[in-house]
Amino acid sequence: MTEVQAFRAFHYNLARIDLSRVIVPPYDVVAPDERALYYDRDPHSAIRLELTRDIASEASTDYAEVARILAEWRREGVLVRDPAPALYGLRQRFRAPGSETLVREGFFGALRLEEYARRIVCPHERTLAGPKADRLKILRATRANLSSVFLLYQDRANKLAAELAGGFEQPAFAVATDDAGIEHSLWRFDSPALHTAAQGFLRSQAVVIADGHHRYETALTYAAECRAEGGNQGTVQDPPWAFTLAYFANAYAPGTLLLPIHRVIRTGPVPDAAAWRTRLLGWREETVALGGVENLPVVLAERLAPRRGHPALAVDDGSGTLRIFSRPVRDGEISIRVIHAEVIGGVFGLGEEAVRQGAIDYPKDAQHAARDVRAGRGAVALYLNALSPDEVFAVTAAGEVLPQKSTFFLPKLPTGLLFRLMDSPSEAVR
Repeated sequence: MTEVQAFRAFHYNLARIDLSRVIVPPYDVVAPDERALYYDRDPHSAIRLELTRDIASEASTDYAEVARILAEWRREGVLVRDPAPALYGLRQRFRAPGSETLVREGFFGALRLEEYARRIVCPHERTLAGPKADRLKILRATRANLSSVFLLYQDRANKLAAELAGGFEQPAFAVATDDAGIEHSLWRFDSPALHTAAQGFLRSQAVVIADGHHRYETALTYAAECRAEGGNQGTVQDPPWAFTLAYFANAYAPGTLLLPIHRVIRTGPVPDAAAWRTRLLGWREETVALGGVENLPVVLAERLAPRRGHPALAVDDGSGTLRIFSRPVRDGEISIRVIHAEVIGGVFGLGEEAVRQGAIDYPKDAQHAARDVRAGRGAVALYLNALSPDEVFAVTAAGEVLPQKSTFFLPKLPTGLLFRLMDSPSEAVR
């Protein structure tokens, strides 16, 4: 089902470039005030290939400057291309919430694009028109995958990792550490046996997009445009636009973290005790004294985390007391959907349109959410448990999607590790 191919990657020339100085977070998590920081850090920062320096100029740019920079860096030898197709192993060593050090291993390849209707590449969230229009402009201008889609596969027994282990036994060809302290190490898997192992394993299953929905759908649109224009038609080999750069990781590996994204109801009256009881019939309520915000992680770990997999949340109105609500899970229910329907809709009266209009903020850090409420930047915080991989795969297998901002996969993939240029069919995919 899922088809992945080796490809000839472009990457920074490590004899000239300090990779740790030029990699940057994914474009959609770089804050507006961080753009200048990355621009000024290094003249070859990958930010220059992804975002304008000033967010105000984003709407009017056609990204011709990015295409010019990309061509210039190739001429100057800042970027170099590998001589033969490969898959590329990535090991990320990072500190998880709670101070535990974890390692996630996965690999990059060229993924054949498939329409969602075929259930081979499956989304788990909806996309927005604005980001897709922006990414399409940069794809048209550069004919390059400058950042990667992040895909999850199912391998409870970790079979594929065992087959790829030999590739990670060689010395890494690149190592970088980002601003969050995450160490990223890259391997070149040029062994045909490793390619066959990865291709054979993935061919038997579908994959789910963890991050990069907008990039994937943009690649589909671009492929449709190229197909309509007759690009590379009649050639023996698949055209390069029929593939996109993708990273693959096992959803069930210990180093693949799926974390919660919390909710802050921005404005409106905070329900009192009677309102909670009448609007959440059938839910169990407990209260717990929070004390200071610094106690929040421990309280949530002790009182909310054990209810993972069930509809459950902790409510914080800034009073110093948390209300913890939970109820049994019913057949086919997904916890985040229940919370959106029965709490965000049933208690606060917020429908999909209100949510789209910005009635909710989505902090990834619970303490950040708590401080927002106490500073008057929100009326009430709703702390959630993370979804399980089983819940995500159950939704996508049914051809459905989750509510906005339901998942946070850690660690992210930085931009700048690898690039895939589509300037020649014979060089793009083996």
